[in-house]
Amino acid sequence: MRLKMRVEFVERTDGPQRLVCDVELIFDENGPMEGMKLTGLAIWRGADGQLRVTFPARTYEMGQQRHYYDHLRSVNGTPEPARRLKSWILDEHRSRSRAA
Repeated sequence: MRLKMRVEFVERTDGPQRLVCDVELIFDENGPMEGMKLTGLAIWRGADGQLRVTFPARTYEMGQQRHYYDHLRSVNGTPEPARRLKSWILDEHRSRSRAA
């Protein structure tokens, strides 16, 4: 079974200065996730002007350093699936921004 999903962008006027929008992944296909959505993703504008996608994460500290544990990770532990998803989200956002 292939899981179909779509992306929705939620504009916020009350968010932090560099927040472009919140992102929701909506699951549309028959299956265990039908009718569900994954929230907590966001698009941010960096100080350099580049757009970046963040996943839901929790922070933890080890000594004096802060680390992030992403809740959405690849099965095999490589970064490529996350990069592919982030790229797809940014492409969708750009295409909708151009159409608006």
